[in-house]
Amino acid sequence: MKQKTELTFKYNQERGRHGWLRLTPAYSVKAVLKFLNITPGHAQVLDPFSGTGTTGLLCSELGIYSTLIEINPFLVWFAKTKTRNYSPKDLSSTDMLARIVTKRTKTIPIENPWIPPIHNVERWWTFQRLKILAQLFSHICDLEQTHPPKSIDLLKVGFCRTMIKWSNAAFTHQSMSFKDKEPIQPPLFELDEIDERDQILNSFINEVAKITQTAQSPLPIETQVIQGDARHIDKLVDGTFTQVVTSPPYPNRMSYIRELRPYMYWLGFLETPRQAGELDWQAIGGTWGIATSRLNEWTPPRDNSIEHQGFYEMVKAIAKTPNSHSKTLANYIHKYFVDSVQHLSSLRSVLEPGAEIVYIVGNSKFYDVLVPVEQIYASIMRQCGFHDTRIELLRKRNSKQELYEYAVIGYV
Repeated sequence: MKQKTELTFKYNQERGRHGWLRLTPAYSVKAVLKFLNITPGHAQVLDPFSGTGTTGLLCSELGIYSTLIEINPFLVWFAKTKTRNYSPKDLSSTDMLARIVTKRTKTIPIENPWIPPIHNVERWWTFQRLKILAQLFSHICDLEQTHPPKSIDLLKVGFCRTMIKWSNAAFTHQSMSFKDKEPIQPPLFELDEIDERDQILNSFINEVAKITQTAQSPLPIETQVIQGDARHIDKLVDGTFTQVVTSPPYPNRMSYIRELRPYMYWLGFLETPRQAGELDWQAIGGTWGIATSRLNEWTPPRDNSIEHQGFYEMVKAIAKTPNSHSKTLANYIHKYFVDSVQHLSSLRSVLEPGAEIVYIVGNSKFYDVLVPVEQIYASIMRQCGFHDTRIELLRKRNSKQELYEYAVIGYV
């Protein structure tokens, strides 16, 4: 089995709006196309873990109605921005405003511009780059009261692309890996502050131009994006859906809040680490910050069982591993699937008879215990009233030898 990177975010990077921002665990347009089986019309597609909005944007491009649900407020904002229609006037205004803010950054210095309260912010950017980015962002924010929100949102996407490109984050994305000795993109020769400022501002102009160019194509169908908890879908949506295509967070302790925090702090969706931990605790599979300490105290509800043979033995095996974090990780796995049962039970009530659900998931391994996520999902789908469930192997993941990606499919 090959890694098939065309099913991952890498495939999206050169595909118009789909490549606006990189989210490492995102699936690709090609992965959605593989399973999308609805023709344009009045049928409705639902993505209850919508992330950057890949499913919704593709449906929009194909003329298919879709609804996206996402708990992370930054991703909700981004999906709405990415799936919106823009007029030629909107786009020309955005390009013009990009030139205005870069000119103001050069000519109107802001004393002590706001800097996001990211812990160890100096690891992300050199002091010189951080000062330039802060000046640029302040001038963008100054336009919010006097210019159209659509243009401001596109400028902020361009800023996000620029600030990650000029950060020390490895691979120029929001990973927590850093180059400790020098920036990931060191200049060929030492730049003074003016030279580096001009390079960063030119980069911003170019990023905004790429965004406005790819936003030119009209989208025939508007995508609905809802912020909310996927465990309570029946309280979030009206009507019923014909197909679900989604990829829930994998039970591998990767926190979307942790990965997205540079964007979230800059754009004001986070102000403190406590907020980050609280939001991660609300999400299925969240474990960052205060969520970790709460996992230590978590106990499963008596009325919510996991009907998969060997599940409880697997959880006990993780808990018995001689490691200081083994009980926390056992609780993490247990809670993840308790939450998933609650989600699927809620989902069942908003689907039409005959509806198909497609869940792209990855298995996990904790210590020497393999967690067969795809098999457990198939079991809890049956537990929640879905039938004819099947598992399709998709690809080898770029990690440990035993880790793969699967599609788990079921029907109402």
